[in-house]
Amino acid sequence: MCGRYASSRKPEDLATIFEVEKWEPEEALEPDYNVAPTKEVYVVLDRPLKDAESREPVRQLRKLKWGLVPSWAKSPEGAARMINARAETVHEKPSYRKAFASRRCIIPADGYYEWVTAAAERDLEVEGKKKRPRKQPYFVLPADGSVFAMAGLYEFWRDRTLADDHPLAWWVTCSVITTEAETGPLGVAPAEGPQSLSDIHPRMPLMLTPDRWDAWLDPARTDMDELRPLLDPPPEGLMRAYPVSTAVSNVRNNGPELLKELEGPEEGTLF
Repeated sequence: MCGRYASSRKPEDLATIFEVEKWEPEEALEPDYNVAPTKEVYVVLDRPLKDAESREPVRQLRKLKWGLVPSWAKSPEGAARMINARAETVHEKPSYRKAFASRRCIIPADGYYEWVTAAAERDLEVEGKKKRPRKQPYFVLPADGSVFAMAGLYEFWRDRTLADDHPLAWWVTCSVITTEAETGPLGVAPAEGPQSLSDIHPRMPLMLTPDRWDAWLDPARTDMDELRPLLDPPPEGLMRAYPVSTAVSNVRNNGPELLKELEGPEEGTLF
């Protein structure tokens, strides 16, 4: 899954990386080293500009809220539960299938955090013990330091309790697509602990390599036979992972120190 990630790149840098044609400086976000559900996040999308004469899609860097609200939802209350969409079923689930057909986006990140799900924890859960062991968080990122381009979807939702001209009348929200975690060796693995992403957690965000960016963002590409291959996972061995402080487990903590690599798992945590 993806429940927390880091996003510290400047919007002008993201605009260069993704060849963005339109972004609003007033929508700039502060670097966020502990992005949590319902926060505003950067996304890259191809869409015609509002009120423009041309209906040709324009690549934009937009500020959206993380936690998808389907257009048919009666309220946005369930957004925090819809931060992820499974690649295996995104084409058929009512909440995601229309967005998958024509409202795909890229959610840029430095990398994502995942808390290890190890055998000791699973044993405790099977035994029905209420106290959960303290998990060791890991930061997962491209081994070459490039941007982590997470496959995403976005959707529009109209708040019918507000007037048409109200600035909050329309919500634009997004969700990260996840896939099965890689079982092969990490490109760079910790000296001790997990040697593959599946050792940390069974799910991971679907990373889009640059050769898929244009096809993924193209809103004219709606044929399911063409879209489904875009959900295939990237080649293995492109990622690295390292342990970070358990301070990241508290969403109130935020700063570059959260990305500091530890020499090994913290004492008292799993792995």
